[in-house]
Amino acid sequence: MDLGNGLANAQGKHPLFSFGVISDVQYADIPDGLSFLGVPRYYRHSILVLQRAVKNWNDHKNLNFVINFGDIVDGMCPKDQSLNAVKKVVSEFENFHGPVYHMIGNHCLYNLPRDKLLPLLKIPNHGDGRTHAYYDFSPTPGYRFVVLDGYDISAIGWPHDHPNRLEALKILSEKNPNSDKNSPEGLKGVDRRFVMFNGAVGNKQMEWLDNVLKDATNIKQKVIICCHVPLDPGATSKTTLLWNYDQVMDLIHQYDCVKVCLSGHNHQGGYSVDSRGVHHRVLDAALECPPGTNAFGYIDVYDNMLSLVGTDRMKSTDFCFDF
Repeated sequence: MDLGNGLANAQGKHPLFSFGVISDVQYADIPDGLSFLGVPRYYRHSILVLQRAVKNWNDHKNLNFVINFGDIVDGMCPKDQSLNAVKKVVSEFENFHGPVYHMIGNHCLYNLPRDKLLPLLKIPNHGDGRTHAYYDFSPTPGYRFVVLDGYDISAIGWPHDHPNRLEALKILSEKNPNSDKNSPEGLKGVDRRFVMFNGAVGNKQMEWLDNVLKDATNIKQKVIICCHVPLDPGATSKTTLLWNYDQVMDLIHQYDCVKVCLSGHNHQGGYSVDSRGVHHRVLDAALECPPGTNAFGYIDVYDNMLSLVGTDRMKSTDFCFDF
């Protein structure tokens, strides 16, 4: 498998930094199965994809860190195995010779509540105790990564009577008439996003995001937004959008600093450039790789572009933008 970056070599430029990416490993020690759409899922093979990814990242020798875009274990994982399954996948990530940044996805929350999950993933958090999963970091002075918590307002992962869960249930009751709130049946267009396996960014997180983007603008940083749930209808199916993607993007579009939004969740992947020139790339799932195939990669970061160098099912993509 060749992960050589022909573009960078052709340009004769060295990246400012590089990082590995993978999404939706969704490991479970169970036989292969099918998604609700009938797409094959390879629950045991997915951890082999991760192992090959880690080996490749380490062999690269110049990757500064890795970002995992969520859903490390599958919702079909037997609940008495959930804790060990999460620990097993986390230990595979820890074989990478550098920092690993995680974010939570819906399948993570099917298996473990937030207060148990976040410490295992070593996710920095804001707010009350160990419950919020949004944070930011700067690998170089000119760039900042913002990791959003797409299940801040969610029917899963919170205690039964938590206000964020109650708010999510209210949204679902108003927007989705189906008895099965994971079903988008009868919903049209982007309204198909109002299903239980999605979520929203809450008000406190929106205030935090606004402040982070304001600060990044003031110190002339470029920003890469990372969220398990996609933020643009052009890059994903309508059933896998963040509930309040429009509000989040309205806020993001107030600032020129955001150049790229990366996400997972929609297993087929996708790419778009929105009306304000922000690039959106949804990363293809490791879970749906047939044996012997892969879906992972790394991203080289330059002053005015990012270059995703992918393997197999994760296609290479270049994101060019103005300074």
